[in-house]
Amino acid sequence: MNDHLVQFYEDEVFLIKGLADYIGSALERGDKGIAIATSGHLDMLHQSLSARGLVDAQGRSANGSYLALHADHMLPMFMENGLPDELRFRTAIGNVIRKASERHRGRVCVFGEMVAILCATSHCSLNAVGKHDAAIRVERFFNNLQRQFDFELLCAYPLNAFPSAADAPMFDEVCTLHTHVLPAESYDPAANVHMLQRTIASLQQQAYSLSTEVRDRQLIEQALREVNIDRLTGLPNRNVFQDRLEMDIKKAHRSGLPLALLFIDLDHFKEINDTLGHQVGDMLLKQVGQRLQTYVRESDTVARLGGDEFTITLSELHNVDTVTDVAQKIRNDLAKPFLLGNELAYISASIGITMYPRDAQSAGELLRNADQAMYQSKDNGRNRFTYFTPSMQEAAQARMAISNELRRAIDEEQLEVYFQPIIDMNDGRIRKAEALVRWQHPARGAVSPVDFIPIAEHTGQIVTIGNWVFRKALAHARRWRSVDKQLTVNINVSPAQFYHTNGENCRHWLTDNSFDLNGSAGPPEVGLEITEGLLLASNSAVMKQLLAFQQAGIKISLDDFGTGYSSLSYLRKFNLDYLKIDKSFVYNLEHDAANVALCEAIIVMAHKLGLKVIAEGVETEQQYQILRRAGCDYGQGFLFGGPLPPDEFESLLHERMMLTA
Repeated sequence: MNDHLVQFYEDEVFLIKGLADYIGSALERGDKGIAIATSGHLDMLHQSLSARGLVDAQGRSANGSYLALHADHMLPMFMENGLPDELRFRTAIGNVIRKASERHRGRVCVFGEMVAILCATSHCSLNAVGKHDAAIRVERFFNNLQRQFDFELLCAYPLNAFPSAADAPMFDEVCTLHTHVLPAESYDPAANVHMLQRTIASLQQQAYSLSTEVRDRQLIEQALREVNIDRLTGLPNRNVFQDRLEMDIKKAHRSGLPLALLFIDLDHFKEINDTLGHQVGDMLLKQVGQRLQTYVRESDTVARLGGDEFTITLSELHNVDTVTDVAQKIRNDLAKPFLLGNELAYISASIGITMYPRDAQSAGELLRNADQAMYQSKDNGRNRFTYFTPSMQEAAQARMAISNELRRAIDEEQLEVYFQPIIDMNDGRIRKAEALVRWQHPARGAVSPVDFIPIAEHTGQIVTIGNWVFRKALAHARRWRSVDKQLTVNINVSPAQFYHTNGENCRHWLTDNSFDLNGSAGPPEVGLEITEGLLLASNSAVMKQLLAFQQAGIKISLDDFGTGYSSLSYLRKFNLDYLKIDKSFVYNLEHDAANVALCEAIIVMAHKLGLKVIAEGVETEQQYQILRRAGCDYGQGFLFGGPLPPDEFESLLHERMMLTA
């Protein structure tokens, strides 16, 4: 088994010395060294390694045997709802270690203080219990990686991450997860026997004084409360929930009476935090907890798992119909307004329900099933409850299979970019195109974007795919400018691409591609298509990046207009260039007077706001004529051409140019 070491320390100087010795020894042996640390610690490490001639002043090794990863930048890449997610962790960290272990002939030695950042008082905003739980999760993720890949790992923890006697169980669990435990710098194996005896005696005195304090009943009760109760809502936390669920399963097994687990996730809670502030968001979570408690018996458990996730365990059910009644009452009650200080807020909840013993036999399986059922409620439109079915597990496994195969698809160049024409409604010329990614699987055949794009967004693979699509689309657009100097190719951008490293990923699109910021050569060759979900986030970094694109002359279109619930307010707030009328309004337009009225209203409103309009899903000549008479600027749909490979699109572009010349 690969070594998984843990080093405790009190003094930062000791940490850097130990880190330099560990990484330095690996580099001197010709092994691969990877350091995952804070920016400040990496700077000090590079100074130490540079003094030994192992790296240059910028922290680069001559043979590429050293890699530095900024821990404080890596953490957000695999956190989800306040806790580490293993799938994201494998994407962010696991792939780095995998590539290093596969490509390097020697040993791979990894140092990480990333886990310490999760639970160090000076760094982490998580509560006292959640931060340790997060750190332990990551240590387990590393152990799982070591079962797959050949590498050594040294983790470093400051002792102030475990400041009280109540932290002893967590401290012991951290030690248990490692193959070797290295004590802090106060222990010196080279010291004489007299000094060691004095050190041991001092530690014994400290242990005695701590045990004396713990005997105080009030301290014991407080420590138990901090470990078991969510500080914000006063509800049982994840630890207590797990214990009680295990107990309820045992009781259900003995009595033969089923139990139900409800997994509750608040809809659009992030918007409350973003618009009204985290303090108001905390008030909302407290009130949600209070409302949930009114629907259960004393024998049932309401718990907060973290973030905006709650669970309810209904044990020993004599009538399973009670579960539906409780879920319906919760759904109705949470849809009622919340008075938060001077603010009135509205939310809803998506609920997943699973039953023991019908659906699963263990606590872990029940929680997984309830979570999957909750996500089904989200997918079905939110503000509803859904019972778990075996097909959900099959769908989850299918999603995981697609995720794994998508990684290979990127590496093996199975993806292609197609282009769908967008025509000027007045003269019929192709003025724009939308770049659309397609996946031709060697065994499955064509895989629909509906099936793989959401998975790519969830796993973060959309960032790699999006960068690739941007480069391909830009290259073709620049080539087609020789045919039409005004042609623009629109590229869909997922919110995940903007959130990745606070927009740094998308910023490179401007800095790395030599756009003519003065506009002397005409408008930029590409435009961006975003969804309302990106604007709803109101993230300052995202808004700043959108402004940078606009200042560079890149036009921005709002896709699927008319399907969101707050489009009009965001049209006033953000400086957009185009609206794309969703195809659901264009479908059957020639036979639906209401849709005609809606499209006309959208076009008039957009023009009043200085925006151009693109209608999607135009399939018939009648739809085209109705939209053209209404003043629609551009059309897109199978009437003008479906998504085409680059060569076929170029032929169509020439053909249209000749017809409209």
